[in-house]
Amino acid sequence: MQQFDQKNLILAIAIAVAMVLGFELLWNQPRVAQQRVEAEKRAATEQTQAPAATPGVPAGKAAELAAQPNPDRRSVIARDQRVKIETPATAGSIALRGARLDDLVLKKYRETVDPESPPVVLLSPQGTTHPYFADMGWVAASGSPALPGPDTLWSADRDTLSPGNPVTLTWDNGQGLRFERRIAIEDEYFLRVEETVANTGAAPVSLLGYALASRVGTPTLGGYYILHEGPIGVVKDVLKEPAYQDLREKREIKETAKGGWLGFVDKYWLVALVPDQNAETTSRFMHSANGGVDRYQVDYLGTAQTVAPGASARQSMRVFAGAKEVRLLDAYGDRYGIPLFDRAIDFGWFYFLTKPMFLSLEWLYGKLGNFGVAIIVLTIIVKLLFFPLANKSYKSMAKMKQLQPEMEALKAKYGDDRQRMSQEMMELYKKSGANPLSGCLPIVIQIPVFFSLYKVLFVTIEMRHAPFFGWVQDLSAHDPTSVFNLFGLVAWTPPAFLPALGIWPLIMGVTMFLQQKLNPQPVDPVQAKMFLALPVVFTFMLASFPAGLVIYWAVNNTLSILQQWIIMRQTGAHPPHAKAKA
Repeated sequence: MQQFDQKNLILAIAIAVAMVLGFELLWNQPRVAQQRVEAEKRAATEQTQAPAATPGVPAGKAAELAAQPNPDRRSVIARDQRVKIETPATAGSIALRGARLDDLVLKKYRETVDPESPPVVLLSPQGTTHPYFADMGWVAASGSPALPGPDTLWSADRDTLSPGNPVTLTWDNGQGLRFERRIAIEDEYFLRVEETVANTGAAPVSLLGYALASRVGTPTLGGYYILHEGPIGVVKDVLKEPAYQDLREKREIKETAKGGWLGFVDKYWLVALVPDQNAETTSRFMHSANGGVDRYQVDYLGTAQTVAPGASARQSMRVFAGAKEVRLLDAYGDRYGIPLFDRAIDFGWFYFLTKPMFLSLEWLYGKLGNFGVAIIVLTIIVKLLFFPLANKSYKSMAKMKQLQPEMEALKAKYGDDRQRMSQEMMELYKKSGANPLSGCLPIVIQIPVFFSLYKVLFVTIEMRHAPFFGWVQDLSAHDPTSVFNLFGLVAWTPPAFLPALGIWPLIMGVTMFLQQKLNPQPVDPVQAKMFLALPVVFTFMLASFPAGLVIYWAVNNTLSILQQWIIMRQTGAHPPHAKAKA
């Protein structure tokens, strides 16, 4: 019976591995490739777009923004008079026509690991290939007063917005309403916006404040199910993550609540609108299409404010536009009382494991100065924490190793009677105190750690382009070397269909093989062959995983080999080579 359970276990592992590989190679990779092709096709038609829809106003009635097809971002930006944005972390501008935050570049981050590659562009104005911007203002609760819109030309009190130097934009509608917008840099990626409207006319006016973030065209997604990319928000202290596909089907998702936040999230970047946390707003996720071009928008609408003659109304908000750095999101969430703001980083269902894993690595990085070294030290710490449990497991495995001759004898004696052989083996295990499943325990106990580290390497920007030593210059990407060109000795680039089989995956595979050789071999030859194939399967499977994860696994295997070797010598279950020398 025990042997039958082992067969089922091995069969389940083999099927699971085959399913993962089949899913990735036969379905997921072709699907992601098709998404990229479709995105390139859409880009050709997304240069003349519909404008953003003002909250509370039907999309068809929103004022049109004149935009000529022109994918050159710099020339589009140069059309309008602008206020420059200059901070240590960002550079960009705000167009005085429309007063939108529509030009932002992240100075600390590059497109590739090459330090000479272009900086990451986050926001772009209408008229570029993929417009992405934030806007705010007022809509009328009743009547039709002249309000600022996308064509409104504002005046600015200074040319540059920088830390400690806020900019105030003003516009008078000539009908008794004067609008003022004060924009200040609060921190690296946080802007504070204060809107004021003064009524100098003779009649009261009822207005509602709004803010929106608009994105034209469906961005190319990674296609990973462990990562959310798209609209995001927190409403009533509940995280909302509708996918682009969901929004295209539902068209609109609306809910009223106090506080919260909403925006768009990419793997590493975030644009978020944060209303006054004491104000009640109606939040909305929406999708519209114009000429086959998708446009996604998140927005919120405040409550109506009546502005009497001689009085004024105000609204305040914040805009986050930048990199999802964990320390910043944590600090902003605490400082401004923004609920679940750190959940913009997709730590997943195992948040309680994944975030502590990141914080531990970040602390070690602060001491060691290298995330790769931090991963190795963390591996040692985890190994020490699980040492008693692993020690017990390895001692049981050593006993299994000692029982190998007796197990072979039982196989020879009862080979034709499976039931009797299982009964005799169970008695043998019971008498010796050995556990035939003990070899699975060291793998099982490290699965949560493995998964948490994988999430950390995959979703945190701190790991993006983090170098190790030698050829590994990005721990979040797979090992860049390849066995197919002799690790760079041959001047040939392997085609994409070949697996990314680099040096570290091979090291991991060798350590896994050596660890397996120390384990008691299954009596059943079929099981033995399947176990022998597992290091090869895992080597190919993990070859495309982040290099940091493969380094962790290889170091963990090496420590396990050392621990197991010592225990086997202490218990008299000599490793094969030691026994041969004896």
